[in-house]
Amino acid sequence: MTTTTDTSVLSARFQETFGSVPDGVWQAPGRVNLIGEHTDYNEGFVLPFAIDKTAKVAIRLRGDSTVRLLSLFGGHGLVEADLSGMEPGSGEGWSRYPLGVAWALKERGIDVPGFDLLLDSDVPLGAGLSSSHAIECAVISALNDLTGAGLGAEDLVLATQRAENVFVGAPTGIMDQSASLRGAKGHAVFLDCRDQHVDLVPFDAEASGLILLVIDTKVSHSHADGGYASRRASCELGAEILGVKALRDVGVDSLEEAAGLLDETTLRRVRHVVTENDRVLQTVEILNSEGPASIGPLLDASHVSMRDDFEISCPELDLAVETARANGAIGARMTGGGFGGSAIALTPVGQEQQVRDAVVRAFAEAAFTAPDIFTVTPAAGALRLA
Repeated sequence: MTTTTDTSVLSARFQETFGSVPDGVWQAPGRVNLIGEHTDYNEGFVLPFAIDKTAKVAIRLRGDSTVRLLSLFGGHGLVEADLSGMEPGSGEGWSRYPLGVAWALKERGIDVPGFDLLLDSDVPLGAGLSSSHAIECAVISALNDLTGAGLGAEDLVLATQRAENVFVGAPTGIMDQSASLRGAKGHAVFLDCRDQHVDLVPFDAEASGLILLVIDTKVSHSHADGGYASRRASCELGAEILGVKALRDVGVDSLEEAAGLLDETTLRRVRHVVTENDRVLQTVEILNSEGPASIGPLLDASHVSMRDDFEISCPELDLAVETARANGAIGARMTGGGFGGSAIALTPVGQEQQVRDAVVRAFAEAAFTAPDIFTVTPAAGALRLA
């Protein structure tokens, strides 16, 4: 995993690359979703937090419509594009994210000129920690400032979602960019995805003698693939059959009635979303009243629901969760869109090394790729650094 360069080094590299100093440097964090998976596009509840791993961008506006993009990680070369006539689907790889947010801002009538951009990031790629949204949120924050667009956080969230859905072609909700743009140190972001209302909920694991381990299984995933889209389609079908605007409007006490109306697969998809919304609400209540040490059973139940009802886990994620729990974690679940990525394990500080060693050993015995294991803490959302 790379470590992001500091602001002065990034600015110097920008000047070396593009021949002038940047207009500024911005950063936006990745996120971990504590609980609330696949509830966001069902207008439900989620509880992510911004993490202490970020994407940084140095940017300078140009006097034409040319965009030049270079990344310091991943071995990519200079990408050049023209914003005039930019259409959804343009660009390749990571360049789609800055191009997409520029397109989304232009679609809103904001005059976005060309720009030079240098990116660095230490948000792990493909780990389910939203490395792509970290890039998008850093770039849209920069362009919002530099163009004087003056968009608030809620509009930046929607513009970023528009870029992701239409330009990139990934049918994601608003959770990731909400965490990245609206996060706060020491807090999780309780987001109502129907109206974008946010409450900051205290989540200070360390004060409770706990750490949150991220176990990156190294199984890459993509939100633009068919698995994610098919789950979303099942949820939309379930809402239509049940006669509600979104699955947010179905309560746990309505699941028995739903069983008589839905086919078995659709019922399981619906049941996950409905019970997951309930778990988010319970987690928020417990964090506000008792603290992190009491949420373990809800994390465990969330994983079982994603594994069995939503069917978005994989053998590596299941092994990570089961091994962490068997070796001292008080709760564990996969996090992110699924089909790979990472698991999280809420672990007493004194058990951290035991959990790490046991997971590494279990992966080796299963002949899986060695996982990357690290801690994360709730951090501030997107901001300008220079």
